[in-house]
Parts: sequence; C-alpha cells; structure tokens
Amino acid sequence: MTVTAPAPAAVAHFRFFTMEVLRTRRLGRSFLRVTFGGASLADFRSGGYDQSLSLFLPQPHQEHTTLPSTDEDTWFGAWRAMPDEERPVMRSYTVREQRRTPRGVDEVDIDFVLHGDSSPASSWAGRAVSGRRIMAIGPAVAENKSVRFQPPAGTDAILMYADETALPAASAILERLPAGTPVKAWFEVPHEDDRLAPASPADVDITWIVRADQGPGRTDQVLEVLRAAELPDARAPYAWIAGESGTIRAVRRHVVQERSVDRRAVRFTGYWRLGRSEEQLLAEAYAGRAPSEDPDSAL
Repeated sequence: MTVTAPAPAAVAHFRFFTMEVLRTRRLGRSFLRVTFGGASLADFRSGGYDQSLSLFLPQPHQEHTTLPSTDEDTWFGAWRAMPDEERPVMRSYTVREQRRTPRGVDEVDIDFVLHGDSSPASSWAGRAVSGRRIMAIGPAVAENKSVRFQPPAGTDAILMYADETALPAASAILERLPAGTPVKAWFEVPHEDDRLAPASPADVDITWIVRADQGPGRTDQVLEVLRAAELPDARAPYAWIAGESGTIRAVRRHVVQERSVDRRAVRFTGYWRLGRSEEQLLAEAYAGRAPSEDPDSAL
C-alpha cells in the first residue's frame, strides 16, 4: 500500500499587521520618516530592497484605523462596502528599514513625501503623533512578490531612476547592494534639500535632478540629463526605474532603445500618475483597466 503524505499547508505571504506610531523625524523639505512599532511586527518579514506594503490610514476625524474584517477571503469586500466617510484610505508604500532594537522590539520605518493636505497620506503623516495606530497588509515571509528589485544572475552594473516617491525604495536598495557594485543613479526631487543620499557599500554615482517643471515638462528635463550621462562599462546591466508613470515609461524607452539594455533586464514600476489621484487609479484597478505598472495592493 502506498501512503501519500499530506500536502503542506500553503504559506500566506501577506497578513494584516497593527502598527503604532512611535516617533516621527523630518528629513529634508519634502520627507517625513514615521517609525512604527507594535507586537504584531515580530512576525513582519521584510525582504528588504523595495519591499512594498499597503497601509490603511484613518479618516481625518478618526484617531486609529479600524477594519470590519482582516480575513484573507473577506477583508476586501468588507472594506469596499464601508461608507466613504468611514473607510480607511489604502495607500501603497515601501519599507525604508526594518530592525530589531537592543530591547528586542521590532521597528519599521516608512518615509512619506509631504505636500500639505493635497493627499490623504500626506495629511495623515503631517499630523501623526505617538500612539496613533494604523493597519497594514505586509509581508509574512521575506521571499515575496512585493520585492520587485530582482537583478538576474550575471548582472554586472545597476542603473536606477527614481523620483521622490521612489527615493526611499532606491535608498533601501543601495544600502543592501554588495560592495563595489557599479551603480549609476538619477534621482529626481522637487527641492535642493531633498537630496538625501544613502550610505552604500556599492560604487555609486548619483546625479541629482532638482525639478524645474512640475508639469509634463519634467519628463523632458529627466531625459535631457540621462542622454548626457556616461554609463558604467557593463555587459549585463540591470535597470530599476520607479516613479511617475509617464516619466518612467519614457526612461524605460530611453534605456532600452537608446542605451541597448535588454528589456528583460529592466524593472519599471509606476508609483503615481501625473494628473490622476490614487483614488482614480484604484478605481481603474478595481475595474480591471489599470496598466500593470500602476500601484496595486500587496495582497
């Protein structure tokens, strides 16, 4: 008689976490770092690099986030069914750093771009105080699909473009690269004092692009800088491109068509889209009309 062993239970890559604000710190003109703690973060397993997660932020009249369900099969429908004025705002962010303190407490840093009350996340972050609690869908295993930086074997140089929304992820990547890795990076920011260069063991050459045009002309400014740049001497470069959707498409075309980088070695992710709110992008995603590089939920 043949005995078949039972199939192992499927491992849930993502789960809900309750995160409490421990402290905040202003970084440059446009960035605020919020450090979160909470007992549930002992099971948080960031894979590093550009690890993303989905935050659920309370409405302005609410102190903490509450959700009607955190069940894997029912949470989304229950969240969507909430009244607009009560439904927590869902936003995708990247983990800047996760660490365990000498006291054995797990902490997670998330860097927010501040632009007043023009977006729910900026508004919430600008008012965040210790003790406020939010909820998040985050990684329960380190090897998960929300880590998008995946250079193939044989990569001998890294090319990077990021605007301010992707700079925290780019910084986390640079801090984790092997020593001596050749990197050419272009980082676009709105203000001079937003140039927050991370420490990195890699051989990093950063060109800062301080934005002169807040509208469609910003893409032309980026491409002009890229076309004038000298790239590392490499046979198998890998390009990581993240930021505003229209600009990253133009940067991808430049890298593939003008720089002859293998398109299979280019990872591009739209974090936002000029002229569109994230509510509009999410509505398109729910309707199945959003392009694949648009922001999406981690679950």
